Amino acid sequence: MKKILIVASILVLIIILDVKEYNSTRDDIRFRVVANSNSPRDILIKEKVVNELSKILFIDSANINEVDDNIYSNLENIEQIIDDVFENNNYNKNYTISYGLNEIPRKVYHGKLYEKGLYKSLVIEIGEGKGNNYFCILYPSLCVIDVEENDGKKIKYNFRIKEFIKDHIL
Repeated sequence: MKKILIVASILVLIIILDVKEYNSTRDDIRFRVVANSNSPRDILIKEKVVNELSKILFIDSANINEVDDNIYSNLENIEQIIDDVFENNNYNKNYTISYGLNEIPRKVYHGKLYEKGLYKSLVIEIGEGKGNNYFCILYPSLCVIDVEENDGKKIKYNFRIKEFIKDHIL
């Protein structure tokens, strides 16, 4: 019985810590790409932009400054990548890139609620920006990488409960 209570307590603690880590902090960096519209072509272009940008933006770092520096140092590359995607797909729309404090709408992401507000974020708005958007958290790294884009590298899966027990209990 004691073992069950200990395990249940650990699980409750992990859930509480997990919610605080991702739900109540503004010490994160968000990433949005907003499509021109919800037409199939506009959504496809948005997805191509995200896939290409993921190659330089999705870094795993325990340090917010590294992620911040990576974005700042790649702003010209980000612009060039978007230009290339548009040119290669004969897509003639304007876009804006904004890195800094941006208004981010309320969002549920990976089961967590992120309230509407001003957040440090990289926002790319394509054309009129009236379509669905891609959203993820660049720091702490919560962005999903498509398995096909992994270039044959082995993917390492981590389990938060196992890591917590290893780091804090054992």
